[in-house]
Amino acid sequence: MDQREAAQAWLDFGARTPGKPRPASSVVLLKDSPAGPKTFLTYRPGGSPLGAVAFPGGTIEAADDDVTDWVGPSPVVWAKSLGTLDIGLAKRHVVAAIRETFEETGVLLAGADASSLVEDINGPEWMRARELIATQEITFASVLERYGLALRTDLLKPLSHWLSPDFAHRRFDTRYFAAALPVTQEPTLLASKGIWGRWVNPGEILTARNTTLLGNEIGTPATTGHCLDELVVPGVEIILEKIAAARGCIAYLNHKRPINEYQPALVVGADGALNLEVATAPASEGGPCRER
Repeated sequence: MDQREAAQAWLDFGARTPGKPRPASSVVLLKDSPAGPKTFLTYRPGGSPLGAVAFPGGTIEAADDDVTDWVGPSPVVWAKSLGTLDIGLAKRHVVAAIRETFEETGVLLAGADASSLVEDINGPEWMRARELIATQEITFASVLERYGLALRTDLLKPLSHWLSPDFAHRRFDTRYFAAALPVTQEPTLLASKGIWGRWVNPGEILTARNTTLLGNEIGTPATTGHCLDELVVPGVEIILEKIAAARGCIAYLNHKRPINEYQPALVVGADGALNLEVATAPASEGGPCRER
């Protein structure tokens, strides 16, 4: 069932208790270009709560607790940065962010120590490791241990915190992070699952947001003929807008931003159309709303 059908069912049958959201992490990879900052987007099949088109990411897994080699801000510092008292949860979000980025794109934010970063990871051995992590035949922690690597948590920046709408059948509690692409690495799609992914200029994507250019380019039945707001969740669209307005990657990464919690709310327009309304600042601060 797609989002519109789920939203209509929520209205038709009356609001019920929302499903419990699963904790997830997503990473906005960035690199500079003559046309401005670019970010890496991928296609996600199966009605993912992150959207059909999204940044690399996924849910937290039990084995994320096994990762112990860690440099950069401690889990305690990360908990403060993410605005949570649960230090263990903060650690799992960070581990999941780096693991999912490696699994889906091959970009690995890890090194032997606090001043180094792994290189030359595009070969078949690394792809095999990514495949086995994806199928949970091996753990991310075991791969790090095999190569003597520690997570470079200093290379991640917290961005925002989004909850899926109450009506969604699959719901995520997602922490978004940002990271600059390491100069010695380049994204590659997972051989067994990758369908579409590329660097995009957010300004160009947004200029064509009311067209079906992106959906048609991806070319799947779930994307062809669909505009941007049907392909991405509100959090992704807003992040794209912020990147497009940034002067460059460094400016975007260094921007000081509060980690507020956002959740799209379902509203019915005067014409009966269903829309998602998002507060652009917490209600406690009198923040305005926007519709999509």
